[in-house]
Amino acid sequence: MASFTRLSFNFNPAGSRTLLPSSRTPPPRSIPSPTLRRRTLATASAVQPAAEISAAIPAAPPEFDFKSYMLSKAAVVNRALDLAVPLAYPDRIHEAMRYSLLAGGKRIRPALCIAACELVGGDESLALPAACAVEMIHTMSLIHDDLPCMDNDDFRRGQPTSHLVFGEPIAILAGDALLALAFRHLAHASHAIPPALLVRAVAELARCTGVEGLVAGQVVDLESTGLEEELVNLERLEFIHVHKTAVLLEAAVVIGAIIGGGLEEEIERLRRYARCIGLLFQVVDDILDVTKSSEELGKTAGKDLASDKTTYPKLVGLKRSRELAEELLRDARLQLEGFDSTKAAPLLCLANYIAHRHK
Repeated sequence: MASFTRLSFNFNPAGSRTLLPSSRTPPPRSIPSPTLRRRTLATASAVQPAAEISAAIPAAPPEFDFKSYMLSKAAVVNRALDLAVPLAYPDRIHEAMRYSLLAGGKRIRPALCIAACELVGGDESLALPAACAVEMIHTMSLIHDDLPCMDNDDFRRGQPTSHLVFGEPIAILAGDALLALAFRHLAHASHAIPPALLVRAVAELARCTGVEGLVAGQVVDLESTGLEEELVNLERLEFIHVHKTAVLLEAAVVIGAIIGGGLEEEIERLRRYARCIGLLFQVVDDILDVTKSSEELGKTAGKDLASDKTTYPKLVGLKRSRELAEELLRDARLQLEGFDSTKAAPLLCLANYIAHRHK
């Protein structure tokens, strides 16, 4: 990729890590727009043979068992979430919190947080409170996103949405409670993390949750619903999804790397990886929304089309959306070049899973 620099790790005899830039120019902090991506792909193919580009993309070791890894991490996270939200008075609000938080889900964000922490030298126990905090905020966003005043959905994670079971007031408060609990849990359960790193992790989570992240994406999404197609271009669509969807995956990865004690260069490369897979997640979501049934997805299929939302298939077509997904997958994997392949295996496989998932 002509527009992307890949940094190579050099290990000195003393065992410390250093990062040396390759001959390629550095990537921007934001993900290139699809229009720019088409130009850079054409430039890259003219300068660098396709075989050479493919050879540079890291791959997970064949012996890595991704399914077992995800099942084990999900089990650990589910136990921790169960303990973090015990039943207490007032019963109704705790029941509502647990109903949505423990409803299953793929636990992709917690797995990303743990994997990023392990990649830079940390371990699962260090990352677990942060992984749970990110999942609490993700669940809050789902509860609020499903409300009648937002996306008005009736089905989430294979069961009726929170407001249908508990009513809108309790659903709103359950989301609020999970948001507050996420920061409390991260701050109180992370005893082994140096204070400076913990403060940085809290700040990163707050940034990704507020008007620079989730809230910004949701606002622009609401304002864009029902607009004429010519008023919602690719740049606006990418803004929505980078902020509404990608930013929380970014938070999971970056916070994991911070807590694990990653070097600044490692953290920024993992941030770029996360932004790619975050946008990839939404592109694939848009594709699945028009190609899968509600039973297959565990949520209402065709909802975006029915709500007159702008999606990638609607704006650029299904074929180009699939091409864009493959480009984002390649870009994400390139950010992991130079890391230890065994330690990077979970992140490589998670990127592949996000790109090729069926629900």
